Amino acid sequence: MSSTLLTGDATTWRPRRTGVKWGLYDSDVLPLWVAEMDAEPCRPVVEAVTAAMSRGDTGYPLGGEFVEAGAAYAVDTWSWPLDQTRASPVADVMIGLTEVLREVTDPGGPVVVSSPVYNAFFDFVDMAGRVVVDAPLTPAGRLDAEALDRAFTEARAGGGRPAYLLCNPQNPTGTVHTRDELETLATLAARHGVTVIADEIHAPIVHDGTFTPYLTVAGGERGVSLLSPSKAWNLAGLKAALVVTGDEAPPGATLHEVHSHGASHLGQIAGIAAWTHGRDWLTTVTAEIDANRSLLARLLADRLPQVGYAVPAATYLAWLDCRGLGLGDDPAAVFRERGQVAFSSGPSFGESGRGFVRVNLATSPAILTEAVDRMAGAVA
Repeated sequence: MSSTLLTGDATTWRPRRTGVKWGLYDSDVLPLWVAEMDAEPCRPVVEAVTAAMSRGDTGYPLGGEFVEAGAAYAVDTWSWPLDQTRASPVADVMIGLTEVLREVTDPGGPVVVSSPVYNAFFDFVDMAGRVVVDAPLTPAGRLDAEALDRAFTEARAGGGRPAYLLCNPQNPTGTVHTRDELETLATLAARHGVTVIADEIHAPIVHDGTFTPYLTVAGGERGVSLLSPSKAWNLAGLKAALVVTGDEAPPGATLHEVHSHGASHLGQIAGIAAWTHGRDWLTTVTAEIDANRSLLARLLADRLPQVGYAVPAATYLAWLDCRGLGLGDDPAAVFRERGQVAFSSGPSFGESGRGFVRVNLATSPAILTEAVDRMAGAVA
């Protein structure tokens, strides 16, 4: 495996990738939108999945070894002694999150989020027949205790059982929530009778600060966490995640055993290899993403100084404030039309995303540089 994982240009990746990232748009569009990496694969994962295919090990999973590997990674990486008896495989983070949501909230009931936040939250809440209540982040991208208190009060006004979807670390801003912030959230949730469900899929990639698992904070034992190796090791197509319930989570948060059937056996084999033997790969790719964080800052300062950019503390996503360019609510649409470069649309992350775009940093320096060139050309 090369010491450089994020390499090449469009001619490298387009012929090799048949999925949504490189396939959705026309061939002249450079894609830096959906959270997939333009990266050489993790060799231990390739070897584990190839060996399974070679021996015909493509049946139904047991699941126990996947839970054990996730627990071992959690304790080694975050000093979190994850309770394996409260962990279970699910197909992926959003499927698991939605099934928990169905159990701990009421049909038509409120689900609180803090925008800008992972855009799929809105779609899955809608699909589950629930209604979003927004408690926006502060202008600095932090959890806002006053906004949360107001939103929780609103959510409880009609009775029922509201929930809060926590994105930890935050997608798209890359914010790493502190222990104090999470404990404040837990206190407010307990006061208002709100169940916190934490999407912690981006937790392995942190550049600045320390990731704090929600279930480890005071009061977090009443919540639920979802984990997966899929983002950090670029395994979105190999379906497997873990749902972990806190010791005092609502009884319905513990999903029926049948939900574990959705997690692919090959996905679990890949995840075990990633968590157990793929840590050196992750260290390398995280360092390259870190370098791209700085590269993007330099490129924007040189080509588009009107764009606001707070360097993300975690994830491989960058959140750009393009309101100074005068491109309207959805600058991603303008960049795609005029510059043939695709970013994620800011408004899809909530009302506070108007005028913003999300950029995928998990690509080569050459592709990132070309993307900024195309942005600059679109507004020239």
